[in-house]
Parts: sequence; structure tokens; C-alpha cells
Amino acid sequence: MDASELQPISQFIRAQVPFDSLTESVLERCCKSLTVGYYSKASAIVPLDETHPQLYIVRSGAFEVRDHDGELLDRLGEGDYFGFPSLLSGEKVSNRVQILEDGLVYHLDPDMFDHLRVESREFDRFFNRAFAKRLRHQGRFKAKELATTNRVSTLMSRHPIVIDLNASIHEAAQKMRLARVSSVLVLDNYNETDKDKQKLCGILTDRDLRNRVLAEGLDGNLPVHQAMTSKPKMLSSNSLVFEAMLMMSEHSIHHLPIVDDEVPVGILTSTDILRGQSSQPLLLIGEIERQHTVDSLISVSKQIPLLLQNLISADARAEEIGRVLTSVTDALTRRLIVLNQQLLGEAPMAFCWLAFGSQGRQDQAACSDQDNGLLLAHEPDETASAYFEALSKAVCSGLDLCGYIYCPGDIMAQNPKWRLTLKQWQAKFESWVNTPEPKALMHASIFFDMRSIYGPSLLFDNLQDTVLANTKDNDIFLAGMAANALVESPPLGFFKKFVLERDGREVKGIDLKHKGNALINDIARVYALSAGIKEVNTAKRIRELMELGILNRKDALNVADAHEFIAHMRLSNQGYQHTHSQEISNYLKPQHLSSLVRHQLRDAFKVVHDAQSGIRLKFTRSF
Repeated sequence: MDASELQPISQFIRAQVPFDSLTESVLERCCKSLTVGYYSKASAIVPLDETHPQLYIVRSGAFEVRDHDGELLDRLGEGDYFGFPSLLSGEKVSNRVQILEDGLVYHLDPDMFDHLRVESREFDRFFNRAFAKRLRHQGRFKAKELATTNRVSTLMSRHPIVIDLNASIHEAAQKMRLARVSSVLVLDNYNETDKDKQKLCGILTDRDLRNRVLAEGLDGNLPVHQAMTSKPKMLSSNSLVFEAMLMMSEHSIHHLPIVDDEVPVGILTSTDILRGQSSQPLLLIGEIERQHTVDSLISVSKQIPLLLQNLISADARAEEIGRVLTSVTDALTRRLIVLNQQLLGEAPMAFCWLAFGSQGRQDQAACSDQDNGLLLAHEPDETASAYFEALSKAVCSGLDLCGYIYCPGDIMAQNPKWRLTLKQWQAKFESWVNTPEPKALMHASIFFDMRSIYGPSLLFDNLQDTVLANTKDNDIFLAGMAANALVESPPLGFFKKFVLERDGREVKGIDLKHKGNALINDIARVYALSAGIKEVNTAKRIRELMELGILNRKDALNVADAHEFIAHMRLSNQGYQHTHSQEISNYLKPQHLSSLVRHQLRDAFKVVHDAQSGIRLKFTRSF
């Protein structure tokens, strides 16, 4: 390969992570060793040699990596890699790489790959992390029982009641009664000010008090170590719930101390495990539907945060988490409507309870507020107006008590402004569509992501059909919606650095919601309304736009992947915040990310930027 051929290869390779960590001399040797392959879409599959694994570096084109069962593991484009799992594991090639678009690929032989791993710790770390991520991603497609694949840390009680081994049995029993718990951890060298020196030496349970104290007639003033269970079974907080269930079953115990680095950090009980199982989606929804009072419904709703943590801990896809959480919210809303109708009596006319925004799109996460409205079949009289006012206020209040706070913008059914007849809703949407004021459209955008949670489908269909008939191919309206979708931009500055949100002197971090997922929601909404698509879930909108040919396959898959990746980062970050008792927010601090994840996040934001450029060209030229 002469110098003129080597130069474009070298320019491309040196700009890619992790090759940018190599020294000039090593990089030059690497580029000279590369071979070039062209793969045509007509060939369908990249021919991988099981006996000679290589690192494949995508220069152009699009590819999909699938396992032997045909399950999708990854989608690849310019600057992505495949082939590295076999190089790292030494196992035979088992995945297939499908060719979506004609592509140019550079090949790096295994000897040079191993040499680069030795030369650069960053290079080695990058591909090991990529391999670990591939394995995690592959696991997401396998059937999982959420309650058993979670970590113990998601279910355990984090502040166990503790006592010194020389304290009296009587004192231990009093502590258990005051805290309303059935066990206390016994510590050697118990010291409130230096908890790192606390060592677990036993556990005292209700069963111990019954069998070893009362039944034996022991004096309550004796030291607790004479009644406790010494050297109890224990696990680390990183253990699987499955392991805890197995240990508790094998040893017939109901209390399991959780210990990290010999220091007790929590306790897991059989009740905690039952509570975790009941927070599985279908069981939780079933429990919601069995409640007969608003108070009991509020009590059941306290399991929703645990459900979210279970889903995050199980590494579920963000799209799946959004659908699951929204299904629970829908069930809760419907049950509140039914229970309050039992108190108020039968409704005087047909009506639909409408959900807007994140609940409408089925992509709820932590900290979701309410966005809802009421659709009435016809104009209510005074009695009917009073009925629907009472019903909507009761349901909105119930949702607030269940953890869905009142909408700061007052977009709720309890506000008469959003409690309208079919004709009034049609007129409201017509005013937004036909006289599109930019500021009004910005506030109205969430109304175009609407679903009916309760009520006759025909009534809702009449409203949605009217809205889509007015938006489809409406250039002025679509230009206004697109312009609003371009007001915010992804948080990328010069030299690929992230732009961080600041609050005075405090650095909040990257706003993953408003500078990431919300922008993709806006883009998908504009395209969907332009085509008259009824679907409101962003991922489903993108898929339908691809199937209709409105978005080409490569762009659609890139946007869908960016949406999933940013949403997954947002949920994972919220899981971290919850675990570390931090305030739950949409802000991610980039210093907490590995170089690999920072690279992937920049790529995702670049996709959002390119997608914004697409709607700017398509919709705003005449605005």
C-alpha cells in the first residue's frame, strides 16, 4: 500500500476511539497492517472466517450483528467495530453480521490487535468494555424473572437495627419493638462514630427470643450474645436476589444480613422478597385492580418506585421500562376513575380520560407529573358539569397522592380549560393548527401526544381523526412545529465537548431529557403529524416512518438507537441517584462516565443534531 492510499486510511483511523490513544509510530504500523474489504448488500452476510478472527472497522455502510437465534445484538455504522468478542474470548465466531448497506471495512489481524492491547491500556480497556456491553445487551433479549435477576441492594432494608453483643436481651427486644422489626444485628465493637470498625457477629430474631429465651426461661438481663444466632449466613449487596432466595430456602431462615467488606450495610427479609415479587408489572397491575378504596390504592402505589428500580437493575431496555411504568399509571388512573364513580354515581354522559405528554407516549420515567384532560361527548348541563368537576378533581388528587405530582402548567382534567366537549377539543386543535402562533404551539406540543386511558374508543377516534386530517401535509403548521423543535439543541460544543447546564456556581450536568430525548420526541412528532400517523409512542412512530419510507432505514435506525441509548443513560443515572440517596433528576455528570460511554453519548447527540438538520431542511424553508 503506497503513501497516497495510506493517507485517507490513516486520517480516518487516527480520529477513532480508541485508536486516538496510540502513539504515532504504533499508529503508523497499525495502518500499514490493515487490509480493505468491500461488502455488497447483495451478499447479505459478511463472510466471517471462524479459524481466523479479525477486528473489522466500519469505514462506510451499515450492518447488523445477530446471534445464532437471529436476535439483534447491535447495529453498526461508520466508526463502529465487530469481530472483537472472538479476539478477546478465543471462542469461535458465533454471531452473524448482516449487510444493510454497501460498505467499506478495514481488517486488523489478531496479532496486531494483541500488540495494540499491550501498547495501549486505553485501547485494551475500550474493547473489554465493549465486549462486556455486548454481553449485557445480548442478555437483555433473554427471558428474565425480574424478581430473581435483581441485585440484593434493590430490595434490602438499608438501615438495619443494630446492637452491641454485650447489651442485654431485654434491650434488644425493646429496640425491635420500637422499630417494629423482627430482627436485630449484633455487632462486635459497636461504635456509632466509627462504623467501619463494626463487625457482624450474630443476629437476634423473634424466633430466637421465642425458642432460646422464653422457652428456656432465660433472664432478659443476660447479654444478647447468649441468645443470638452466631455466625449467621450473609451475602454482599451485589449478590443476586436469586442467590438470597436459594440461601434462605436451603437454611430455613427469614432474615439475611447484607455485608460489604465485613461491614453490615442492610438486611433482607422474606417479606422484602415477597414485596419485590409483588412489584413485578403484571402482579402490581393485578393488585391495583383489586383495590376497593382510594387509601388502599395509594398504599399499593408505593411499590411503583421499587418496580422502576427492579427494571433498571435488570437492565431492561428504556423503551420497555417506559411502557411498563405507563401501563401501571394507566391502571392506577382507571382504578381511581372507577372508585370515584362508585362514590359519585354513574357518569351523566360518555367521556374519555385523556393522557398527554410522557404518559401519552408511554415513556414515563421517575419524577413524572400529570398531563391529562377530559373529553366529553356533548355539552354538559349544570349537574353534569358539577359531576365531572368533582370526578376530575378526585382523580387528579388521587394521582398526586400516588406520587404523580400536579402539573406545574396546570394541564389537568381538574382545570376547566382542559375539560371540554368533542366539538370544543376539535376547535382547540383547529386553532393551534390553522393559526400556528410559535409560542402557543410550543405549549401545545404535548397535546399532540395523546391517548385515551378510559372511555369509548369511538369518541377518542373522532377527535384524533379530526386532528390528523388537519395536520397532514399542512405546511404552515408543520413549519411552526419544526421551528419549535429546533429551539433547543443537543449539548455538544466545540471539540466534541459536552455543554453542561449550570445553576449559579453549581454544575448540574448534561440534561438528558430536554437536550436529548425531548428533541427526538419533537422530531418524531413533526414527521408523524405530517404523515397522519396515529401512533404517539416515539419508538413506534420512528418504526412506522421507516416502514412508510418517510425516513430512510439508516436514519430511522440511528435515531431510534440514539433515543434508546439516551433514555437508557437517563434511567441508569436515576437508578444510581436512587441507590446513593441523591435527588432524582435528569442531569448526568460526564466525569462519572467511561471514555467509551462518553464516546457513545457524543455519537447519540450527533445523531440528534443531524436529525434536527433534516427537519430544518424539510419543514422550515417556507416559515
